[in-house]
Amino acid sequence: MAAGMTLTMTVARKTEIGYFLSDGKDEVFLHANEAHERLHIDDEVEVFLYHDHENRLAATMDMPHVGMGEYGWLEVVDISPRMGVFLDNGINKDLLLFIDDLPKHSDEWPRPKDQMLVALKQDKLGRLLAKPVTENEIVKIAAMADESMKNKSVEGTVYKVIQAGAFLLTEDEHILFIHRDEMVGRLRLGQTVRCRISFVREDGRLNGSMKERKEVQYGEDADKLLRYLINRDGAMPYTDSTEADVIREKFQMSKSSFKRALGKLMKERRVEQVDGWTKIIQSEQEE
Repeated sequence: MAAGMTLTMTVARKTEIGYFLSDGKDEVFLHANEAHERLHIDDEVEVFLYHDHENRLAATMDMPHVGMGEYGWLEVVDISPRMGVFLDNGINKDLLLFIDDLPKHSDEWPRPKDQMLVALKQDKLGRLLAKPVTENEIVKIAAMADESMKNKSVEGTVYKVIQAGAFLLTEDEHILFIHRDEMVGRLRLGQTVRCRISFVREDGRLNGSMKERKEVQYGEDADKLLRYLINRDGAMPYTDSTEADVIREKFQMSKSSFKRALGKLMKERRVEQVDGWTKIIQSEQEE
């Protein structure tokens, strides 16, 4: 017998606090709190085996959301900075997703209420742990997308984070990639977001963006710059020559987005650049 197994066992003995179950060879304890009803000697029960809080092999009549050899979405219920994150697998003891299987940056870790796509594994002592579903397993369940999905809005949950961006599985089980430049804030494992499909690849995967279409974003960014200028009495020491890291820190937008927004305002004759400053054109305001 081992943790992660689902077995039909027979009640061999009763105690004040529970039952000893037998598979004909070995026995395991089923606490009364883990039984769904009052049991009697020779009753047959279906149980799931796990290690309890004292690391003893034990039985429960509660069935896990994800069993050995299966995978599924489990909710994050707690976080331990030293150990990892704990997931609700439908039984009394939460399932640990170990720190080694999580991103190095803690701000990319899942948070409580997030959903993680995982399977089960055993550590060296036979205890159950969660493990992220592999890319091969994702590919097996993923659906092929077609061109009709372009520009549609979809919801997806992050299952993998890399330096270039994040991979998500959509509600219709399409694989979707969001590049970091197309994010609104850094994404984390287990996070569910809504985004727009920007490209449908030949292999049936999707590229997505959390940003508005460019023509919409230009207007929003331009309004943001204009509000900033107004709050600074109509002038700011930032132009299209300002360093990209300064732009990102001050306005939370890329250098290219800043230049497009600034270009829009200049084309509309609402601002001008003078001696390293961007200024609202006062004559327009006075009119």
